[in-house]
Amino acid sequence: MAGSARRRSAVPEGSARALHEVYDTALLDLDGVVYAGGAALPHAVASLRAAREGGMRLAYVTNNANRTPVTVAEHLTRLGVPAVPEEVVTSAQAVARLIAAEVPAGAAVLCAGGEGLRTALVERGLRPVGSADEAPAAVVQGYGGPELPWGALTEAAIAVNRGVPWFASNLDATIPSGRGIAPGNGAAVEVVRIATGRTKEPRVGGKPRPPMHRESILRTGAERPLVIGDRLDTDIEGAHAGGVASLLVLTGVTDAAELLAARPEHRPTYVAADLRGLLTPQPGVERAGGGFRCGGWSASVGGSGLELSGDGHPVDGLRALCGAAWSAVDAGAPVAGERALARLAW
Repeated sequence: MAGSARRRSAVPEGSARALHEVYDTALLDLDGVVYAGGAALPHAVASLRAAREGGMRLAYVTNNANRTPVTVAEHLTRLGVPAVPEEVVTSAQAVARLIAAEVPAGAAVLCAGGEGLRTALVERGLRPVGSADEAPAAVVQGYGGPELPWGALTEAAIAVNRGVPWFASNLDATIPSGRGIAPGNGAAVEVVRIATGRTKEPRVGGKPRPPMHRESILRTGAERPLVIGDRLDTDIEGAHAGGVASLLVLTGVTDAAELLAARPEHRPTYVAADLRGLLTPQPGVERAGGGFRCGGWSASVGGSGLELSGDGHPVDGLRALCGAAWSAVDAGAPVAGERALARLAW
């Protein structure tokens, strides 16, 4: 069930069956998983089509509060993954539900964000406004793209300084783009925090916080969900918070070195290079002597850090290294992995 507790991974888990056959619903992040900079990532479209044809439901769960579900669904359909707005869940929707539970119906909410956030507020019976002088009952920040005016952050800071309750769709400091990594909503939240001298953060709706998981389950009805993402601190931590399984794909923000250093709440259940990982069994990681084995690879901790021997699929080597590295982290003695990772040809 969606709310059942899962142990935190000591090693990446294996599955004798393809993941799309094990889990009923994929809760997919978008940026860095399905697309980057608006263009589909390699293998994403074909993999999602195959997973859907194999009986898995697809839901798109994004911390990007700028675009509406209608816009996201249209974009996915253009990329070749037919989608409807009801299959899209955004951090804007999660935070709007959170605000609606705290303020009177029809209340004004100062919105420092884009169209997606304004639409989500209206969906919950709230009235987006743009000025701290319009008696807002709450302030909410959400990613508004490069076009978000500095004046919106000024109004938010003024209202927060006046004691208006403060909310945010998410705290992602960065967001992937077709040209590289760009500032995310967390960077804008930090601007308001500095301007107000606040030491506490706003109440947050998006990943990895529980409101986002609740919103996803309410809207999809998933019973055996699999969270799929590219970020340890949002997608994977959010899956841990919700007690569900997760798949990390290495097509976005997180790289192999960051994965090896992950603390327990940031460790995915499964690891794959890209969304093709949905369609194949997942080799398990086994203890072997003083180290760990996956596929044709063996990993252990040596005098100069992580050591890797053998050959085979590079992701199997990374899975084996995770076993050795995570054991070291848990023992309070993290080890360097650069030399071992250099053996894996991605």
